Amino acid sequence: MLLLNASGCLDALTAPDVASSLDAFVTKTVTPEPRKGNPPVRIAETDFGMLNAIGLANPGREVFLAETLPQLRALDVPLWVSVGGFAAHEYAETCARLDNVTIELNLSCPNVDEAPESAAEIVAACREVTANPLYAKVSPHSWDMGETVRAIEAAGADGVSMINTLRGVALDSRLHPKLARGTGGYSGPALRPVALAAVLAARRATELPIVGMGGVCNGRDALELIACGATHVALGTVLFSDPDAPARVRDELDSEATRAGFDRAADAFGVAVDGVARLAN
Repeated sequence: MLLLNASGCLDALTAPDVASSLDAFVTKTVTPEPRKGNPPVRIAETDFGMLNAIGLANPGREVFLAETLPQLRALDVPLWVSVGGFAAHEYAETCARLDNVTIELNLSCPNVDEAPESAAEIVAACREVTANPLYAKVSPHSWDMGETVRAIEAAGADGVSMINTLRGVALDSRLHPKLARGTGGYSGPALRPVALAAVLAARRATELPIVGMGGVCNGRDALELIACGATHVALGTVLFSDPDAPARVRDELDSEATRAGFDRAADAFGVAVDGVARLAN
């Protein structure tokens, strides 16, 4: 199992020690052109999580390739590059420029307009131009996650990342939205049951590697994702409050596996899927 960060939840260049404590670092999403992102206010806390409407702020593809990527390579941490765009050809053009990285296609950001093509069409366009490992990061909003994942797999994806944030709204004391955009991506502990359901459905539909994420705060949370079929686990919102979370979650994962009756965490892989299958029959 690899322990990663969720894209956008860690800046490896300002916190290299935290990035080095992960098995791989996932970059913030890169788009073809520079983006300032959405106007402030862009982050709001809620009772059980956080809303963000950053809007894929980034320096753009050319600056990333010329300046940011070489600096990240110097950290000597395996790199996953999150790629975004507003049309299939934009995703593909960026993928064609990347070498010796894993690519995670951001197909599900709730804070920007989406590309008109389907997730499978975007994956297929990128598969044509790159031999790099290709993961598709999908939305939790799909009513049939199994169908979505099967389409992505047929298009040539090597793995799936799930889930991205849910769209939500928080109101201030005047009953106005706290975020300037109104809606934002909701993350944090309350997202965990949604993530578990998505991973469970995906695992019943595919044997592809799955990066599970959504509300992971401790070792038990990570173990539950593994039990639902996650091959790898990513940490998101928890990194804002606890930069030592990667080491802590690793330690807790071992003890939680023992508490659940397993010699190691890997032995719990898919046990929740097996339970669902027995009930269905």
